[in-house]
Amino acid sequence: MTDISVNLSKLKLRNPTILASGIMGISGKLLLRVANEGAGAVVTKSIGPEPRSGYENPCLAEVFKNTYLNAMGLPNPGVKHFAKELKLAKGGSVPVIASVFGDTPSEFAYVASEMEKAGADAVELNVSCPHAEVATIGQSCELVSETVKEVKKAVRIPVFVKLNPNVTDIVEIAEGAEKAGANGITAINTIRAMAIDINTCKPLLSNRIGGLSGEALRPIAVRCVYEIYQNVKIPIVAAGGIFHWSHAIEHILAGATAVQIGTGVVSGLQIFQEISTGIKKYLEEKGYQNVQEIVGIAHKEGRN
Repeated sequence: MTDISVNLSKLKLRNPTILASGIMGISGKLLLRVANEGAGAVVTKSIGPEPRSGYENPCLAEVFKNTYLNAMGLPNPGVKHFAKELKLAKGGSVPVIASVFGDTPSEFAYVASEMEKAGADAVELNVSCPHAEVATIGQSCELVSETVKEVKKAVRIPVFVKLNPNVTDIVEIAEGAEKAGANGITAINTIRAMAIDINTCKPLLSNRIGGLSGEALRPIAVRCVYEIYQNVKIPIVAAGGIFHWSHAIEHILAGATAVQIGTGVVSGLQIFQEISTGIKKYLEEKGYQNVQEIVGIAHKEGRN
C-alpha cells in the first residue's frame, strides 16, 4: 500500500501538499475550505502585530501565462483579530501553520506566541516578502538567526523560515536558520521584479516593484531547494511554480519533503487532490512505498 503521508518536523501531513501563505488564508472559513478540498496542511496570510492596509491597487498583474507580479504590502487585520480566525481554522483535520512577521525579532516572537496560544500547529517566519520591510531581515544571516532564536524562546511549536531568494547565497541563510534552531525551511518566496505598461509608460503596480510568482519561478525554486538540501539536515518545504503533480515531484526529487501551492490555485482548489493523486500514482509506477523514499534522490552523491 503506497503511503503519501509525510512527517514535517512534529507535523503529520496526510499528503505533501500545503496551501502557501497569502492565498485564501485571510479567514478561518477559507482555510477550512482548502483543507476540505484535500490539502495536507494550510498556511495563513502573513500576520503582523498590528492591522495593516497594504498597498493601493493595482497590486496584482498577470505578466504572462501562469506568472504574476504582486505587491500586496502584507495587508492583515493584526494578530489580536486574526487569533479568532485561526481558532475557526482549527476546526479542520489538517495542521494550521501561522505565517508571521514583524519589524524586529521581538515582534516576530510576540506574534508567533499569540498564534501558538490561538492554536497554531507551527509558525512560518516571513522574513522574505520582496516588496516589504521584512525583505531586509531575510537578506541578513545575522538577522535571520536572531529572529529564529527569539521566536524559538517564545514558542514550543515548530518554527519554519521562509527564505528570500533575492540574496547572494541562499544556502548561507538556510544554514544560519538551522544553526539558530529552525525546525524547517520554506524555499522560496517570490522574486523581486517589475513590469511597465508601454501605453501609459508607467509601472503596472502601484508599488512599482513586486514579487514574481508562478511557473517562471519554478526552475529558480528547484535550484534553491537542491542547493539547500545539500547543506542542511532540517526538512525543506518547496514553494514556487507548482501547477501539476510533476512539478511537485521535481521539487521532492531536489530535496523537498512537502510542497506549497500558491499561484497554482488559479486553476481551482481541486489542484490539491489532483497533485496528491499524481504523486501516489508516480510512486506506485516507480515501485516506491512512500514519499520519503524519493526525497532528494536527484543527488547522486547524497547530502554533503
